[in-house]
Amino acid sequence: MGDSSDSTSIDMESASISPKEHFVKTSYGFVSVAIYGDQDKPALVTYPDIALNHNSCFQGLFLCPEAFSMLIHNFCIYHISPPGHELGADVMSYNDPVLSVDDLADQVAEVLDYFGLGAVMCMGVTAGAYILTLFAIKYTRRVIGLILVSPLCRAPSWTEWLCNKLMANILYYYGMCGLVKELLLIRYFSKEVRGGAIIPETELVHSCRRLLDDRQGPNVLNFLEAMNGRPDITEGLKRLQCRSLIFVGENSPFNSDSLHMTSKLDRRFSALVEVQGCGSIVTEEQPDAMLIPLEYFLMGYGFYRPSQMNVSPRSPLSPKSISPELYTPESMGLKLKPIKTRHSQY
Repeated sequence: MGDSSDSTSIDMESASISPKEHFVKTSYGFVSVAIYGDQDKPALVTYPDIALNHNSCFQGLFLCPEAFSMLIHNFCIYHISPPGHELGADVMSYNDPVLSVDDLADQVAEVLDYFGLGAVMCMGVTAGAYILTLFAIKYTRRVIGLILVSPLCRAPSWTEWLCNKLMANILYYYGMCGLVKELLLIRYFSKEVRGGAIIPETELVHSCRRLLDDRQGPNVLNFLEAMNGRPDITEGLKRLQCRSLIFVGENSPFNSDSLHMTSKLDRRFSALVEVQGCGSIVTEEQPDAMLIPLEYFLMGYGFYRPSQMNVSPRSPLSPKSISPELYTPESMGLKLKPIKTRHSQY
């Protein structure tokens, strides 16, 4: 991707460079991995929510110049797509065995082995956050940090289970029809951006709806059924040996699940950012709200912005350029708990 030297002044042309896409053969079938950046740098692994891939789940965050410059300066990005969720994916057979969430977490480990990666930073959204959390529980030494967006750690509630069952039945008989898309958009976004009878939906939602047109019903069904059969991993959170940063939208259907997960993590090494007026996919709906917490979190690992970049006033590395009364979580629509930046001793 773009030049990673300290003399960078990131322009968004570098953001538009196509990734290197690999199809990695694992014990559970092939999986698509899109790679951005210098593979000699530390790895940041991403995993999206159901029916999404990196183009529809992380693009908003990576199109923020500040976020892009910070992440691509410090990391090589490995976007893992759930099986069959990459662009142009073939249709899976309804007779193919459904991978469990354990299988998907083990598949992540095999992807890391394929690229010769050791310990990685992880970023996941909702279902993807669950998969990467499970991966971190099973392979504790392979994760240095978790950045989780509207994460889950409990088994589905009856409400979620019934909604997923309804969606699964519609997918089986009718594929990615309009009703499935509406249910997914409710899962992803707040009502404010989805619009209604009087207020039209935003371009963000319209774009996501178009991207969902490319998803194959059987492929989405497999990931949905895996997540609908997920176990409660709350007790496993005690085994985590990394720090965690959790974002959740105030209006996310999974807000209570994310708050529950936060309450079970070691408060010395975790932080919660609750974004007001936002749905589940903060990376797309309000990516700007992630910038300051992300930067402080990564500074705890010694990661930093390019030193000669013209940083935004939002950056904590240039605090003199913004008045103190504006530089508060409340003014940005955030509910932020302090992040402990010292390393865990295990």
